[in-house]
Amino acid sequence: MKKLESTWYNMLAVLTIIAVVAGGALGYVNAKTFPLISENESKSEAAGVIEVLKADNVDVQRKDTLNQCIVYRTDKGIAVKSEDGNAFGGTLTILVGFDYEGTILGYKILKTKETPGLGAKADKWFQEGAKGNIIGMSPKTNNMTVSKDGGDVDAITASTITSRAFLRAVNSAYAAMNNSNEDVQSGATPQHNN
Repeated sequence: MKKLESTWYNMLAVLTIIAVVAGGALGYVNAKTFPLISENESKSEAAGVIEVLKADNVDVQRKDTLNQCIVYRTDKGIAVKSEDGNAFGGTLTILVGFDYEGTILGYKILKTKETPGLGAKADKWFQEGAKGNIIGMSPKTNNMTVSKDGGDVDAITASTITSRAFLRAVNSAYAAMNNSNEDVQSGATPQHNN
């Protein structure tokens, strides 16, 4: 077989063929795995709702999307999926469980790209018994910002940016929960996702 001549046209043609084949392969793999990934995320979120509400099981009575948050109204409390795009590693997505009065029952980190050993500690740092404990607090009565900013919560050591992002996400979750409550009381129709 004759070797291709090293010309600009031949190099462009070979590179184009490689790019088309690689793009097609990536598209095929994405199409095959996307439904499975979505199903696993849904299962993880459903298990997370049970976990953050500290219940054995829950009956989701309503699911609303408000201000980029997903609000799960259940028979055991309200769980809200919220995110903040200004964490140290990018977007931080959490699920927070509230009782009907707005007291935090639990939380779970759903997605994070925070630094291991620093910002990634958020999954345990704010839990009950930990230094930055938010369990039992309420954004209605507590200043849910880091103590460095005059708030009631101790930031993760050497990870104030992540701590701020986490607490902004908690406050967004609380605001979405309250907006959901107002919609129920006012009769306004929130956006439903079934």
